[in-house]
Amino acid sequence: MFQVNDNYQKLPGSYLFSTIAKKVNAYSDANPDKKLIRLGIGDVTQPIAPAILDALHKAVDEMGRPETFHGYAPDLGYEFLRSAIAENDYKARGCDISADEIFVSDGAKSDSGNIQEIFSVDNRIAVCDPVYPVYVDSNVMAGRTGTYDPATERWSNVIYMPCTKENGFVPEFPKETPDIIYLCLPNNPTGTTITRAQLQEWVDYANKVGAVIIYDGAYEAYISEDDVAHSIYECEGARTCAIEIKSFSKNAGFTGVRLGYTVVPKDLKCGEVSLHAMWARRHGTKFNGAPYIVQRAGEAVYSEAGKAQLKEQVAYYMRNASVIKTGLQEAGYEVFGGVNAPYIWLKTPGQMTSWEFFDYLLENANVVGTPGSGFGPSGEGYFRLTAFGAYENTLEALERIKAL
Repeated sequence: MFQVNDNYQKLPGSYLFSTIAKKVNAYSDANPDKKLIRLGIGDVTQPIAPAILDALHKAVDEMGRPETFHGYAPDLGYEFLRSAIAENDYKARGCDISADEIFVSDGAKSDSGNIQEIFSVDNRIAVCDPVYPVYVDSNVMAGRTGTYDPATERWSNVIYMPCTKENGFVPEFPKETPDIIYLCLPNNPTGTTITRAQLQEWVDYANKVGAVIIYDGAYEAYISEDDVAHSIYECEGARTCAIEIKSFSKNAGFTGVRLGYTVVPKDLKCGEVSLHAMWARRHGTKFNGAPYIVQRAGEAVYSEAGKAQLKEQVAYYMRNASVIKTGLQEAGYEVFGGVNAPYIWLKTPGQMTSWEFFDYLLENANVVGTPGSGFGPSGEGYFRLTAFGAYENTLEALERIKAL
């Protein structure tokens, strides 16, 4: 008889946001007259920018003519998009990344979950705590994390790097030596980040101990402070120790369009084995490329009109972040984040657990957020709100919370 991958059976409960959706749907069914304001899942609400829509329409028309029709995309992605990424996201910032080191995909979440496939199951991963659940869950599925302890909510073979109020929500070098280090900066869920000098220390550390950094830069567009790096490749030595994953979801509103990319430098090797070649083999075998029309939309992100329009959208969401942060502080909450990222990380009031505060907000303010404990044990006692809602709804949500 066939057998299943038992590692899936080790996963505790369902995916965090699936659990939230079930609880919210149950509440809505029982209270159809209540208007819910959703500040939980980090999904954008502003429509696709006009310059990008124009590119989409043009590409759709091309698909309707024999002479401009496009079938399968090239393995790495179309050259026009990879070159635009290389020029704007890297060379313009002084980073030595070429177009053929960029792999276009259908989003950062997919790449974050899939990148572990090119590493041995014996590798030990280190993650920030709290952490974006995909990093840990995908390694659980691969059989890399050991056993789960419900009492501590930790995996035996995972190295946790607590990010707490005491250390400014900034990870510290672990006492045990990891093989793979996951860093998400600016951070999801805490909304905090580190300076370029601090990031350089992580690059130096990884090169020293022979570790690989998986660097998730999904929220790079929201960086407002000058001393925060927009790419890990701004750091000397990153080409020999870092893989960078980026997304078009949050900077260009592509959550429903789906586009992202991963950078694997050719200098990144395990002995004589090229990780670039390995990822190229995996990418070509398991992925047939993001759609042509979507890649043309991605190209338009880097046009002058696209840049200007997306700058306005980022400002829109960061105005929401400022409103949430200021409003919560006025209401007496202890608040973090909201400066270089569209996430607000707040301390739950009194002795409330994260899930108790989730239920309290849902039932009394009809506002949906995300329990911090869903991101890891160090997230207990905290709560995440996103700035991706409509401005009017954000204002209303703050008024409801203040009235509690």
